[in-house]
Parts: sequence; structure tokens; C-alpha cells
Amino acid sequence: ALHKLLVDDFYDDIYILIAIHCRLEDYRLAYLLNQSLELNLRRKPNDLDFEYLKSSYSIFEWDNTSQFVTWNLVSNVCKKEEEGLYSSGLFQTNEKVLKTFNLIPEYKKVDYFIKISDEIQNVNEKLILHKLQNIPQIVTSYSVNPTQMKSKDHLIF
Repeated sequence: ALHKLLVDDFYDDIYILIAIHCRLEDYRLAYLLNQSLELNLRRKPNDLDFEYLKSSYSIFEWDNTSQFVTWNLVSNVCKKEEEGLYSSGLFQTNEKVLKTFNLIPEYKKVDYFIKISDEIQNVNEKLILHKLQNIPQIVTSYSVNPTQMKSKDHLIF
């Protein structure tokens, strides 16, 4: 008899995912979130590297051990300057091009994601969204259902 072990069946991490549209730098957004949501987000020593250093994304984390909640703020956009050979007619030029990569490609317009891993599910998502909407520098924020995303594995960190 053959026994199949499906790894996907064991990974049932329940978390809240909030998309944020905001043109601020990552450290400024983390500061505003710390003030308005009473968090203590701190930048992790290593960025989230993806696809063998093709792109990297800043990540902030706070592990609230008293309420069993882990908060993550992760950038969805990585802009990287790359050199390439381009030919226009008879001549080839070596130009630098700014390429944009996304952690979650199906949400290209989203600048940041907040991932809230809540073990006992006591986080009020509507209250968090209301507080985020009250921050003037944030254009908009909304909940995203992670089970319907194709690249939800990119949020495992």
C-alpha cells in the first residue's frame, strides 16, 4: 500500500492580511503604525530575499507575547537598477534600467502588507482598518483573503 503525505495539509496558519497603499518610506510607515496602533514594530536585521537575491523586501516585526500575536509589516515593492545592452539601429548602448518586482504579483498596486498572525483570534480587524484609515499619509487600506491568493507562500516568514 502506498501512503501519500501532502505537506500543504499541515500548513494551516491563520492570519489576517491587510493591504496598504502608501507612498511613504518603510521606516516612516512603521513609525506611524507604532503610534496609531500602539505597536512596537522593529526592522528585522535581514530583509526578505526572494528568488536567489533577485529582489529583497524590507520587513518589520513585533511579537506581542502577552496577547500571542505577531505583527509583520512587509514591503510589496522592490525597485532595482539593472544594466542591460540595448541596440537602436547600428549601435549598442549599455543603459541602466529601473525594474520593479512585487512580492505578491497579483497585487501590483499595493505598497505594503500587514500580516497579523493571531493564535487565539482576539484581534479586531475592523478596528485596525478604521485606525489605518485615520492616518492621513495612507491612501487606502483593506483586507485581503490570503486563501484566494496564488502566491500566498511568499508570505511564509
